[in-house]
Amino acid sequence: MGVETIRALRERTGAGIMACKTALKESDNDLDKAIVTLRRKGLANASKKAGRATDQGGIGTYIHAGGKVGVLIEVNCETDFVARNEVFQSLLKDLAMQVAGASPAPRYVKQEEVPEEVIAKEREIFIAQAKESKKPEAVIERIAEGKLKKFIQEICLLEQPFIKDTNITIKELIAEKISKTGENIQVSRFTRYLLGENES
Repeated sequence: MGVETIRALRERTGAGIMACKTALKESDNDLDKAIVTLRRKGLANASKKAGRATDQGGIGTYIHAGGKVGVLIEVNCETDFVARNEVFQSLLKDLAMQVAGASPAPRYVKQEEVPEEVIAKEREIFIAQAKESKKPEAVIERIAEGKLKKFIQEICLLEQPFIKDTNITIKELIAEKISKTGENIQVSRFTRYLLGENES
């Protein structure tokens, strides 16, 4: 286990030295496997912290495409100390940029926020499309469910691939920051403005 490998792992994940050493040991010194191990642990640690109150944080802003797209996003954490640190502030900017630049643009923070009527309508459309293939009913259901899952991943911020690193989702990105800060971090809400687009 070389110092260079540990340093590379730290640079790519932001994890502590001991966590990097353990992950490399568990993955037979394979850097890519160690990254996966640390990300999984990050998600596990994040789920443990998920119930903790988040009444601090910040509002992130991002202006995109020469002033044609603007985003406001509220991200919460547990303490003002973390809200002001570089890790949290960087995350705030990245999340605002994600909402501005992702295609398709997210409409909800998480899957639980998607209204049932939206899911029902899309499922109906996907089933109708799948029926055109003249495949058996069971296959049609699987095709429709697969398309529905992809649709939800596209419209929910936490499920989207991170635009700076498409190997991870926004949920995994936040989990990494939770590991670094030791605090629960939650996206509360966001608003995306597109020049010339008025709400009905």
